Amino acid sequence: MSDDGGRPSQVAGSPDSRHDSKRSLDVPLESSKPSKLSRSMPEGEVGVEEAKDRVEEGREIMSQNHRIQRYLVAVEYIGTRFSGSQKQPNCRTVVGVLEEAFHKFVGQPVSIFCSSRTLPPHEPGVVRRAVNHFLQKNEGDIMVIDVRRVPADFHARFKALERTYHYRILSGPEPLSTFEKERAWHVPEDIDILAMKKACSILVGCHDFSSFRAAGCQANSPIKTLDELNVTEVFPSLYFPSISERTEVESLNGHHSKTPELESFTECSNVSHMSVGKCNAESGREFGRRSRHHCYVITARARSFLYHQVRLMVGVLKSVGTGDLTFSNVEKILNAKTIAAASPMAPACGLYLGNVKYDLP
Repeated sequence: MSDDGGRPSQVAGSPDSRHDSKRSLDVPLESSKPSKLSRSMPEGEVGVEEAKDRVEEGREIMSQNHRIQRYLVAVEYIGTRFSGSQKQPNCRTVVGVLEEAFHKFVGQPVSIFCSSRTLPPHEPGVVRRAVNHFLQKNEGDIMVIDVRRVPADFHARFKALERTYHYRILSGPEPLSTFEKERAWHVPEDIDILAMKKACSILVGCHDFSSFRAAGCQANSPIKTLDELNVTEVFPSLYFPSISERTEVESLNGHHSKTPELESFTECSNVSHMSVGKCNAESGREFGRRSRHHCYVITARARSFLYHQVRLMVGVLKSVGTGDLTFSNVEKILNAKTIAAASPMAPACGLYLGNVKYDLP
């Protein structure tokens, strides 16, 4: 999944984001012969005119055979395990792996990106389970999570109403856990979340985001409307309470509390900048236990984004959090309307495409 509207993506990371991602595919299927495949169109990396031509091609095919059905497929994968999304020789790619799984499902070669092959209509649940059966026999790092029937003129990119990206930052001096590597951006310095929140307010709204537009962007205009940009501090996803924490939670909430960890989390997260060390009683850390990092999630929501806009905004917000930039610096960067004014772009490892909203029946 690519962060950003010049190169389309759907529902967490991409080969471009290098992380857990979701992508929408358009898949028209027909019922003329048993078990044949489909044409599917990943949302990514085709020119606007080319994509529109393919929508017209799909509509023309479907008008010739009323039994053709188009599907929207959401795919979740770990971008760091692939060498991009589109098929490449001698490389493991998202489309290549999907083509292999569909081939095993329908019994003949399939081109996910540009094939016009057809397949008998199936219940969406059947498609999901069958393709996942073969995907899990591969590396297990890609999965179809949803399949929906959609109209003949549906296009995963142009029909999207809203996209939501999340970016994870882990702050703290110690190296990341093996389990967190390539799952977040490790920032050794302390981060001022209040300063970051203030900086977010500058970027929300309709602006010329040329300062947050990477080379190669296919968008016609740098003007975008950013509906939401915020920073939240949460517990790291891999959270295992120590014996002292478990004892403290039980004493506070009672031995029969149904969700003590959640209540403890709520108590800690009520403060504007929760102290992971204090809440987790890290001062007397036992042998073999790691010091925990502060985990920050930056959320960006809009109808569409410029190419690498999310990662460029995160780079600026991180610089504000570490004190390298100020609130007024962010205003100057936005008004400069050139990417040369922005901070270095955040690495791809922390980016997750969380959701793409459609008006589905």
